[in-house]
Amino acid sequence: MSVKLPPPLVLCYTRRMSRQHQRTTENKHKVDKRHRTSEERRERNQAAKSRARTLVTKARRTIGAGETTTANQEIRAAISALDSAASKGIIHRNNAARRKSRLMRALAKATQPA
Repeated sequence: MSVKLPPPLVLCYTRRMSRQHQRTTENKHKVDKRHRTSEERRERNQAAKSRARTLVTKARRTIGAGETTTANQEIRAAISALDSAASKGIIHRNNAARRKSRLMRALAKATQPA
């Protein structure tokens, strides 16, 4: 003879979050936003650095080729890019000044009569 048992009781416990866990979940959105913005800034900074580097290289090549009129335009563009990067804090201002100085010295040396 089998005895019919009632179905087992299912207890539903709702556990409250601890204070620390609440804080971490609240901060998760902030962390995600910080990560997203830092990635955007990194890409923007990298583009500005790359642009400045490219323009400086072009200026050096034109100076090396002896094309002084083109070199003046290239140097002007490179100096503008370096100043822009320095003003935004992408590169240090002394770094920009050093690169500009080296470009100007190279141009002066190239245009100096032999």
